[in-house]
Amino acid sequence: MTARSRTPYPGPSTPARPAGRDEIRDAAAAGRPDRTVARLSDYRHAEGAMPDPRRPELSSREVEVLLAWLAAESKEEAAAALFISASTVSTHLARIRAKYSGVGRDAPTKAHLLARALQDGYTSLDRW
Repeated sequence: MTARSRTPYPGPSTPARPAGRDEIRDAAAAGRPDRTVARLSDYRHAEGAMPDPRRPELSSREVEVLLAWLAAESKEEAAAALFISASTVSTHLARIRAKYSGVGRDAPTKAHLLARALQDGYTSLDRW
């Protein structure tokens, strides 16, 4: 058995050097997708992508309520902005907290929920 046949991937036994910035720019301009740069955002919602098992599946309404509450001084203020009652905001927050607890990432306070929203990509520091 030769060293070449033991490589875990087809091709030369030594990897090619990484493309430089100019090569990548030229390849992208020429429409050659084999030399373009992939970004994390390209994979965030890719079809068929495996979801993070520690990230709870929040509904779009739960995310909307969470972000409104984080931006507000009180549940009543968030409720008024969303045209719902304060008890509905409380119910959504309780369900959100339960989902985070279910994946082992407790979020008992507003600061914890803000941290989780930032970690999971529901918002960014630029917004705040």
